[in-house]
Amino acid sequence: MNIDVPLRELGEVSIDALRERILGQEEAAWHEDAYRQESYDVHRETESIVLVFTDGENWPASEIRKEPGWDRLADVAVPLMHDLIARHYSPGGTIIRAMAAKLLAGGKITPHRDSHPSFHAGHRIHVPITTNPRVRFMIDGRPYQFRVGQAYEINNQLQHSVANKGDDDRITFIFDYVPADRLGRE
Repeated sequence: MNIDVPLRELGEVSIDALRERILGQEEAAWHEDAYRQESYDVHRETESIVLVFTDGENWPASEIRKEPGWDRLADVAVPLMHDLIARHYSPGGTIIRAMAAKLLAGGKITPHRDSHPSFHAGHRIHVPITTNPRVRFMIDGRPYQFRVGQAYEINNQLQHSVANKGDDDRITFIFDYVPADRLGRE
């Protein structure tokens, strides 16, 4: 969504339970759903554990599916998402995507804009789970360094990219929240 600024800081968020659960996932969990990596070239150097997803077909009447990560992460992820929504957004909307996304050490997400209409309607929220000093998130040509324990909304309508030049993977919990008025229902 175009939020009129490149990045909006949403403040502190308690990630302990979610962080512990994500970091405790078996390696196989990161490979059980490769749709994003296979469908979007910019995500080739990422891995993900998907809780909720829509490919956006027939937007805004798109099917929103619970994916394999739901059973393992929802009990700790949903309260975090609902807390952020309650603090910053209008109630009654829908979470259309939620996932733990890993950018591998040395990996990058090349510059792009999220172009599907669902990305114009939804707030894209990032909650860092792990990071390192050599990770840079670029939005509209400006570098940002996200901090663990903070939440951020990015303007995904601006060109953005991520580079992880560190030796450790970067893991971020990402979700897309679409307010009710953007879905045509109130």
